[in-house]
Amino acid sequence: MNLVLFEPEIPNNTGSLIRLSANMGANLHLIKPYGFEINDKRLRRAGLDYKDLANVYEYESFDDYLDKASPVKIYIVSTKVKTSYADVKYFKDDSFLFGSETKGLPQKIMDEYDGITLPMQKGSRSLNLANCVSIVAYEAWRQLGFSS
Repeated sequence: MNLVLFEPEIPNNTGSLIRLSANMGANLHLIKPYGFEINDKRLRRAGLDYKDLANVYEYESFDDYLDKASPVKIYIVSTKVKTSYADVKYFKDDSFLFGSETKGLPQKIMDEYDGITLPMQKGSRSLNLANCVSIVAYEAWRQLGFSS
């Protein structure tokens, strides 16, 4: 499973997701530019000592990610699509692409890939990025029998 953050802005979210990916055995892909320095103390604090246990990959751009990671299937995760994350059958090589905390994903990327969303109450804008990634990742992992 591949968790992909497009231009993440909040170090605590990214640190939490380093920890999550280490505990799940998922790959975490980070696409620059970031809204923080990769050695930010908030990132380290949130990720604790899991950075050495996690599979974290960095890319200069989305095209760099596509070239180097060669993703099999990408799902964009957005509030702007209709398909619920719970209504999709996932496979071990799937990639879940999440936009930055304040800007989301560029429309060009949104138009290119299948999308999934997390249901919310009417009038709600969005959930915290780390929470969204966790919900989607655990559903996919559950479907895979909680295996690496």
